[in-house]
Amino acid sequence: MVLFCLVASHRSVDLNTVARLSTGALGVAEEAVSEGALNGAVTLSTCNRLELYGELKTDPHGDPTGQVTLAQQEIVERIAQRAGLDERFVLETMDAYTGVEVPRHLFTVVSGLESAVVGEREITGQVRRALNQAQQSGTVSSHLVQLFESAARTAREVGSRTELGERGRSIVSVALDLADDITARSWPQRRALVFGTGAYAGATMAALRDRGCADIEVYSGSGRAEQFTDQRGGSPVSDADLPAALRRADVIIGCSGGSSPMSASAFPEGPRTVVDLALTRDFDPAIADLPEVELITLESVRVAAPEETGESVAAASDIVLQAAQTFEAAQNARTMDDAIVALRKHTMAVLDAEMEKVRSHHGCTGAEDQIEMAMRRMVRSLLHTPTVRARQLASQGRADEYITGLEALYGIEVAAPAHHEAAQNPPAEQSPSTTARDRAVG
Repeated sequence: MVLFCLVASHRSVDLNTVARLSTGALGVAEEAVSEGALNGAVTLSTCNRLELYGELKTDPHGDPTGQVTLAQQEIVERIAQRAGLDERFVLETMDAYTGVEVPRHLFTVVSGLESAVVGEREITGQVRRALNQAQQSGTVSSHLVQLFESAARTAREVGSRTELGERGRSIVSVALDLADDITARSWPQRRALVFGTGAYAGATMAALRDRGCADIEVYSGSGRAEQFTDQRGGSPVSDADLPAALRRADVIIGCSGGSSPMSASAFPEGPRTVVDLALTRDFDPAIADLPEVELITLESVRVAAPEETGESVAAASDIVLQAAQTFEAAQNARTMDDAIVALRKHTMAVLDAEMEKVRSHHGCTGAEDQIEMAMRRMVRSLLHTPTVRARQLASQGRADEYITGLEALYGIEVAAPAHHEAAQNPPAEQSPSTTARDRAVG
């Protein structure tokens, strides 16, 4: 098992580029799995990040590092072509993680430590939905399921053992705080119009109600507003009623990421606050130039997001590091189980061959049964120390030494630990990841 991931986020590129890469990544994971390059893949796409996790289908006789590099290059080529971006630019833009870096990165992300609003909890649900979507599309592998389930446990542990996120901050909450500062009247007297019917729109509806906003209308370009409001409350808005709803609204919030942004000319005159939280914009940025219109974007939220305390961040980071190490040890142990099984099969095959020689020379006699029992006891005794030693080396992260020994001494081939090369060269604390281009030319 060899895991890797490719990442583009608000930490390294602008959100317009993230949006274009996310569009280019549509269907790439499914194709990589169906065509046989990957055993599994999961795509995580949010308002400020694109991450593609893959499990490589490796050749046991090949170079894992070279195979990972080739797989990453092929994925980047497809994303670049579909996004209309230069391949070299995409290689340099997307950070690449392999081996032990992969669980540590995912666990950091799912815990909210890399979010625009540090500690926000929305990312936990987004990661869970990414796994569910991969399962529904048939692209996820058992090892990726284990990785993402471990990530979910880590997020819960961070939530229960630290104060990170206790203030309930999120991208939506910070955006609404900004809107509160520049919009007339208070939330109970305001009218809100929400674009979109996805999970993000649902979180926005809940946040508006928490602030006392009761007059909420919902518009969906795909026609799902009525079903959405039946489940979550609010009033649906049809295409015909949209102009009137725009005139009524004090605050307009975009959460849909439609195919094309609404033009400035579609907005009625009058004071209103527009909050655009869609990765692919719901509204033309030119509306900021309209008289009496205030525009809040994801970039505005990122700049205004308050910082969490260093103590909470440090405590969460420690939990993430320990969880990543535990995941790595568990994966090494599973690989060592395969090595132990291979050694036992090899040894017992030798024993069976020797017993067959006894049978061919002496026929079926009582002595043969006694000889077989004695030899099997001898084999179990011989295997005891190698088995114990295998467990010890796995717990120390040295499984590769054991497997190399098996291959050298017995000619037994066992799949190498998923990430033994990366384990030998762990990333420095807080060091930046390499880009996909670094992997390609390194």
